[in-house]
Amino acid sequence: MGVTVLLIMTVNTIVLTMTLFLMALGKLLVRSESALNRVRKILAGLAETWISINIGTFRLFRLTEWDIELPEGMSADGCYLVCSNHQTWSDIVVLQRAFNRKLPFFRFFLKDSLIWVPFLGVAWWALDMPFMKRDTKEKVKRSPGLKGRDLERARIACEKFKDIPVAMMNFPEGTRFTPAKRDSSKSPYQNLLKPRIGGIGQVLYALSEPLDAFIDVTIVYPDKDPGEPAPTFWRFISGQVPRVMVRASKHKIPDKLLGRNFRTDRSFRTELEDWVNQIWRDKDAMIARLENMGLQ
Repeated sequence: MGVTVLLIMTVNTIVLTMTLFLMALGKLLVRSESALNRVRKILAGLAETWISINIGTFRLFRLTEWDIELPEGMSADGCYLVCSNHQTWSDIVVLQRAFNRKLPFFRFFLKDSLIWVPFLGVAWWALDMPFMKRDTKEKVKRSPGLKGRDLERARIACEKFKDIPVAMMNFPEGTRFTPAKRDSSKSPYQNLLKPRIGGIGQVLYALSEPLDAFIDVTIVYPDKDPGEPAPTFWRFISGQVPRVMVRASKHKIPDKLLGRNFRTDRSFRTELEDWVNQIWRDKDAMIARLENMGLQ
């Protein structure tokens, strides 16, 4: 079954990617902003169609039981910051399954060098992923005036999102959770790594005006044994993940956190860390509750 699902997803990816490349030519050729936004909408629609076909494949083979609870008031035409815990690359599939066409197409900040990745770089550019150039710590140390300049680059990279819907996706843990990483990093949480505020701070600075809300997402794979790694992508597509639980909540972003530079403003950095850590404490408790439900 896993091979069949992988084959369908591969064919789907090839066909939609080729179509995406052809439409990307249109993005290069158009000159007016209104025409460009129409092309962007079509390109995002192609990506959402790709996701829908993959979701349909999972439904056809009845691979997994889905337990998803989403908040009311979300819109596919809005502007959101979305954050989630992160355990496995299967999380991407889960997020797509939960939010496709309920929120705008997800975008991520990417390193500027990734635009040169064969095929994928063009696809990411066509889908308006914001590419970022970051100064190294050594360079900032030599030239302190560069501190915080990455936030201004983020703001410029996100200018286009004032005219098109977007959901900026971020995994604040920065890497996939494992008990070993939790222990070695001395995380104060049982089910999470310490959150990093960099990605969140970039979005709050760059998209302060159009942001509608913060969407907090918690993903749990309740049937795995305690201490067992989260399911791999292969296990997921081959029907070895009985259940997935997703809980999402929508929060108003405090005005005091919008448009401020956490790189240079220490008091703001503390406020932002406090806000994120409270969300993480609530998320840690929710994961424990959901895992207990799964064991019952």
